[in-house]
Amino acid sequence: MLRVTFLGTGGALPTKTRNPSSIMLNRDGELLLFDCGEGAQQQMMRAKTGMMAISSIFITHFHADHVLGIPGLLQTLSFHGREEPLDIYGPMWIEDFTRLVIALGYCKLKFEVRAHVLIPGEAVEMDDYFIMTAKGIHSVPSLAYAFVEKPRPGRFDRDRAIELGVPVGPLFSKLHRGESVEIDGKVIHPEDVVGAPRAGRKIVYSGDTRPCAEIIELSRDADLLIHDATLAEDKLEWAKESLHSTAREAAEVAQEANVSRLILTHISSRYSDDPSVLLEEAKAVFENVEIASDLLELEIPFMDKN
Repeated sequence: MLRVTFLGTGGALPTKTRNPSSIMLNRDGELLLFDCGEGAQQQMMRAKTGMMAISSIFITHFHADHVLGIPGLLQTLSFHGREEPLDIYGPMWIEDFTRLVIALGYCKLKFEVRAHVLIPGEAVEMDDYFIMTAKGIHSVPSLAYAFVEKPRPGRFDRDRAIELGVPVGPLFSKLHRGESVEIDGKVIHPEDVVGAPRAGRKIVYSGDTRPCAEIIELSRDADLLIHDATLAEDKLEWAKESLHSTAREAAEVAQEANVSRLILTHISSRYSDDPSVLLEEAKAVFENVEIASDLLELEIPFMDKN
């Protein structure tokens, strides 16, 4: 299971319907948090995502609307008895930021908080997935992130295995895991009955940014791209000045990167009543697009191509 929950989808200013930026990934029960704007923990409660299973937090940059939820979240985790270490990743200053948050002394934390500085292009390797990074173009150092699962084994050809004399049972699993088996003196190799490896799933989160080649490459062939779409085209000059993207520009990134699906986020408060102009401008370029709303949940299926 891979689920994306949008905890906050607003721009710099919160509105009645949009909290500041925060996105939760739930992968088979492990929670990964990308940005943590104010009120994020309340949104977790509303969405019933849980929070104690958060293993890592990934910060795109240090504007207040992306990080002010962290102090309260740490305090709540401590009050609830968390003992496992928590890893927080981000661009330069993440160590200083984390140290200062802890030094404020809201409470004595019962768990270790480990800060990790990432440079653009660096990858964090987990057991069976990576978190990859790219440089965003914003007014402070900013990272975009890609969650990328490692390849899965190819499809197991049951009929071929039986044809080769492999009895139905545990040896099937052994072959699918990549181990050879011997049947009546004959060695059956995994490649005899297992197809080519299949790609895992890929989700990209741009953070606040202008469109750029680095994020296009990071997003290449992604199942889902979540991209800054702060403004409409009539505010293009403002988008350039503030180093954000328009909805149309986000769609152009999605098209160039050949992604399967695009979600627009970081929506300016000027579109509180009606963000449809953003959707219309994006759809003129890229059809499979929607605007994120707070508490929107998406299940990301495997997209087998073989």
